[in-house]
Amino acid sequence: MPTQPADDELELVRQSGAALRVGRLSLSAGTGSYRVKASMARVARALGIDRHEAHVTLTEITTTSHRGRSFRTEVAEVRTIGINADRLSRLEVLATRLEADAEQGRLATVDEVNAALDDIASRPPLYPALLNALWSAVACAAFAFLNNAGPVEIVAVAFGAGLGQLVRRAMLHRGFNQFGVTMLAAATACVGYLAFVEALFGLGATEAHHQAGYVSAVLFLIPGFALVTGALDLARLDFSAGTARLVHALMLLTSAALALWGVSEVVGLSPDPVAPMTLDPGVLLALRFVASFLGVLGFALMFNSPWPMALGAATVGMVANVLRLVMVDSAVVAQASAAAACLVVGLLAAVVAPRLHVPRITISVPAVVIMVPGVTAYRAVFHLSNGETTDALVYAVQAGLVVVSISIGLAVARMLTDRTWAYER
Repeated sequence: MPTQPADDELELVRQSGAALRVGRLSLSAGTGSYRVKASMARVARALGIDRHEAHVTLTEITTTSHRGRSFRTEVAEVRTIGINADRLSRLEVLATRLEADAEQGRLATVDEVNAALDDIASRPPLYPALLNALWSAVACAAFAFLNNAGPVEIVAVAFGAGLGQLVRRAMLHRGFNQFGVTMLAAATACVGYLAFVEALFGLGATEAHHQAGYVSAVLFLIPGFALVTGALDLARLDFSAGTARLVHALMLLTSAALALWGVSEVVGLSPDPVAPMTLDPGVLLALRFVASFLGVLGFALMFNSPWPMALGAATVGMVANVLRLVMVDSAVVAQASAAAACLVVGLLAAVVAPRLHVPRITISVPAVVIMVPGVTAYRAVFHLSNGETTDALVYAVQAGLVVVSISIGLAVARMLTDRTWAYER
């Protein structure tokens, strides 16, 4: 007969494994390390673990679970990194439910937690491949309008972005290298855009080639989640995770930009800024509201968000992005406008997310992705590849300042609304 201490240690092993599994599912769904740690700690307490400590990087988790004089240390690696807002939401609901039960004196069992995690892990994507490509097309078409594209360019961007996302999803689900897939998807989106506008020109449906908007066709590849979560990890003084996420985002961005540069060199194009259309101020404001809403909605759905979550993010993002554009039109510098808009996003997400029972990140990140200066970053790599160092530096600094400002706005909002962010303990 095993002794009681041996039984306790075996149970601690099982409980530690269940808590670690929560972390692996959270990390693979694209959330920041601070959220991974918090989710594991909440579930660990609900299982009866006295203290749970974790070190989380981009692809690895090291945890130690303590109960009494016993402890259990485990290491796990997560090689598949994606974005799954639905999974993050379900993990948040599970952790909240288990925590509430524990506060009432009913601890969770390992079998109960594992059964819930089995259900979460086995859920297929909410939207099939064609619908997912459509969400990408909607988001990039809205992006194109906000980047001063005309009607022909907007339709062509939707076609190219949908085609590129279709290729990306199919290859990622088959386990191909993420950076190679990003380059191929970017090239596919660019070629699809150019083929569409050339077909229209050849058929006589338009009198111009309309090639200027092809950069917007690859904006679905902006690593918004990695950029934002990496910056927020740095704000929490988690330098290992934050630096790794930002490097990962930079590599994805560079992969897409190099593919864009390659297509540009072959066909003889340059991603120069486009002159804005002349529209009545009232009409322009209304269209900006519509484009901002649809852009955020498209990104949220592409991230596998359920409709209520996506609509919440789109509403928050619409308000904040139009505010940013109005500030820029009023001669406020781009980085200050982005910081103010993202502060608004963070404050609104603190109100909206709890009412939808979802993590704030699933509301705030899609809402700010539309503010990430993807076109500016792509231009920086384009000019750098051509040896035009001065132009590349100008665009790189512009993009970097805006990204930093986005992070500052979100971090300040968290400090104002979350005590765990306001105090270091």
